[in-house]
Amino acid sequence: MNKEERTPLLETRDLKKYFKTGAGLLHAVDSINIKLYQGETIGVVGESGCGKSTLGRTILKLIEPTSGDIIYNGKNISKLSTRAMRPLRKEMQIIFQDPYSSLDPRKSVIDIISEYMLIHKVYKSKKETYQHAAELMDLVGLARRYANVYPHELDGGRRQRIGVARALSLNPKFIVCDEPVSALDVSIQAQILNLLMDLQEQLNLSYMFVTHDLSVVKHISNHIMVMYLGVCVEFATSDELFENPLHPYTQVLLDAIPEPTLESRNQPFKLIKGEVTSPINPKPGCRFAGRCEHCMEVCTQITPEYVETEPGHFVACHLVNGR
Repeated sequence: MNKEERTPLLETRDLKKYFKTGAGLLHAVDSINIKLYQGETIGVVGESGCGKSTLGRTILKLIEPTSGDIIYNGKNISKLSTRAMRPLRKEMQIIFQDPYSSLDPRKSVIDIISEYMLIHKVYKSKKETYQHAAELMDLVGLARRYANVYPHELDGGRRQRIGVARALSLNPKFIVCDEPVSALDVSIQAQILNLLMDLQEQLNLSYMFVTHDLSVVKHISNHIMVMYLGVCVEFATSDELFENPLHPYTQVLLDAIPEPTLESRNQPFKLIKGEVTSPINPKPGCRFAGRCEHCMEVCTQITPEYVETEPGHFVACHLVNGR
C-alpha cells in the first residue's frame, strides 16, 4: 500500500502559533503543513529560535494553536479542551531536551517512570505499576539497581533513558523528541539515537525529531523539514535533501556540517552574512532574503510559494521556482 492510500497518523493543515508581544505578533509557527505516517520519523531542523520546539509543543497541544488544524489518527484535535485531550495524552508523548531539568529531583527513578501510569490509572495496583516500570527500565537499557536512586546521582545518558522510559510508559504511538541528544556527549548521543531507532522498530513508533544538527537528523529521519523563522522552507526525504538541497538556507546548513578529514581542516567555513529578519509582524517576502547571497528584488516583496518541485520534494524559494 503506497502513501496515497494510507491514512497519516498525524497531519497539520496551515498550522499557526503567534505570541502577543509589546511590538506586535511574533510568528513562531506560520502555516505548517506536514504528514507523518505510522512507524516513520520526520526530522525538523533549523537554527535556534526558528520555531522547531514550539511546533512540537503546539502539535501536542501543550501550547494552544492560534489557527489551523491538527489531525491525529483521523480526528481533528485542534479545538479539543484539556479534558477532551486527556485520553489522547496516552498516545502522544514528548522527550525533553534537558534530561535533568525535565525530571523531578525529589523522586526516585522508579517513581518518575511510574508517574504517568499512576495518574492515568493504567494498572490496578501500585505493585503492578512498579513492575511495569521496572520492565521499562530493562527496555531502555537502564539497570534495575538504579530504581531507587535520584536523577542527580546519574549521568546525562542514564537521565535521558529515564525520560525515554517515562515517555513510553503509556504505550504511545507518537513521540516528539525535542532535541533529546543535544545536551549529551557525542558517544552518549549515538547510544540514545540507536535506542530510539530500536524502540521505533520494536513498537512501531512515530517520531517528530527536533534538532539543529543535520548530521544527527539524517541518521534517524525518513523525511526532513527545514524551518526558518517559523516557516517551512524545504521538505524532502532524508536522502533527497542531502543529495539535492534546493533552498539556499538548506545549502548553508549542509555546508556547516564538519567533515572529519585532514583535507577539510584548512577549508574556510561558509558564513551566513546579514541581519536576521524580525519574526514580529513579518513583512511580505522571503524571511531569509536579508541573509541570502542569491537575493533578488522579488524576494523582498513577495512571499515565495511552497511548491512541489519534484515528487515529495517541496521548497519555498523564488530562485528555485523560477519567478
